[in-house]
Amino acid sequence: MDATNTINQLRQGQKSEWPSNSHALEFAQSLDNSDQILKTFRSDFIIPTKAQLARKTLADDAATSKPASNTDDESIYFCGNSLGLQPKAIGEYLQAYLKTWGSIAVGGHFTQLSDSPLTPYQDMAADCARRMSDIVGASPSEIVAMNTLTINLHLMMAAFYKPVGKKNKIMCEWRPFPSDFYAIESQIEWHGRDPKESMLLVHPDDGYLISTQHVLDLIDKHADELALILLPGIQYYSGQLLDIPTITAHAHSHNITIGWDLAHAAGNVELRLHDWDVDFACWCTYKYMNAGAGAVAGAFVHEKHGNNEHYTGLKGWYGHDKSSRFLMDNKFVPTPGAQGFQCSNPSIVDLTCLSAALSVFSKTSMADLRSKSLLLTAYAEHLLAQIAARNLRDATFPFEIITPKDPRQRGTQLSVLLQEDLMEDVSRALEANGVVCDKRKPGIIRVAPVPLYNTFEDVWRFMDVFEKALGLGRETVKREAAGAVVVEARL
Repeated sequence: MDATNTINQLRQGQKSEWPSNSHALEFAQSLDNSDQILKTFRSDFIIPTKAQLARKTLADDAATSKPASNTDDESIYFCGNSLGLQPKAIGEYLQAYLKTWGSIAVGGHFTQLSDSPLTPYQDMAADCARRMSDIVGASPSEIVAMNTLTINLHLMMAAFYKPVGKKNKIMCEWRPFPSDFYAIESQIEWHGRDPKESMLLVHPDDGYLISTQHVLDLIDKHADELALILLPGIQYYSGQLLDIPTITAHAHSHNITIGWDLAHAAGNVELRLHDWDVDFACWCTYKYMNAGAGAVAGAFVHEKHGNNEHYTGLKGWYGHDKSSRFLMDNKFVPTPGAQGFQCSNPSIVDLTCLSAALSVFSKTSMADLRSKSLLLTAYAEHLLAQIAARNLRDATFPFEIITPKDPRQRGTQLSVLLQEDLMEDVSRALEANGVVCDKRKPGIIRVAPVPLYNTFEDVWRFMDVFEKALGLGRETVKREAAGAVVVEARL
């Protein structure tokens, strides 16, 4: 198989062709060993073993203390869209932080230790912004590492949502992640308005998917009512990647401010936030950036918004320009760019974890990661299609993939919608076999092979377990049906 040619086809939105032996483990292993495909950074991460997934205490026993001796001992982790795996660098960076704090104490704010991977505390947020700049396609001055995703959404909307008269609506998706919904709802209420009147929901026009044209048409129809547009880069339930540049340009043609929640897009797909002229964006770093549960989040504010004097209504000491921050004269001078949106001094522990996680990204590029991701996801889609065809139930497929078929309209995630009576049995079987993937009600298993640490063999092993789990689900249904017949006969 010519992997380079296949990746190019996927980048053009074409369907990939697979050889007749693509169902074989040896084929998956050949892709992992191919010189045409970005090598895995798996060795930079801690891959839990199946025994470790069952851990009930921090104390190690004979099973949990052993590293995996082969791939059969390793878990299959397809949940990087919920929480990324731990980079090994995290331990090294945290030890450096603890030693710095323990030895030079407050001096850690300003002193660069010659052999430390960390910058002085005062510079760590800016250093993380620099490290994230290539990941999201922006200049470091347009990025800030601060707070958490929902808090940053609130800060951005406090700055950019300016309802006046009839122009008071916020356009958002029909099924936003709850935290996004609550943030939008409360911002509207904060301005004394009714969310039912001031939220314009974008519903799917094709099953679970939202076409770009549908969004553009809604903007045209409601342009004189929209004060802000806030949409997801990737919709968490369906896995659909929206056309950020086209929608952004169309919003601006109507002089409407637009922001993006990139929780499922940052570190997953290629982004060019500056070139696309996005007004603002927010993302978390614990998913595809692997910075740890609840890690410090990121935000982008386009440089065209200048020194923030016009937009920032919420001032804080760390938003004050570093050159005069310690004068303590209470004359606020905003830091130019996104870092002027900082309010409080950031958690150095959080920034340490983020810095360590981003050190893995420095070994590659988003273009190369995206190329591998396209092939990994297409391979997973191909094997799922084969499994569906082999496991028909009354001439219908046992599941469907609701994520777009066009590879340009998705990231690593494939959302697999199971028939309702299969969901619980399949989920239990996956868990029993050391498979970790995310469930989202109703009926979705989100399968996310992450190119940094997942392999084509991981995909093959997952499919082997998944197909057997479907069989177990069918047997359960048969037993329940037989039991129902007996009960009916007795009645």
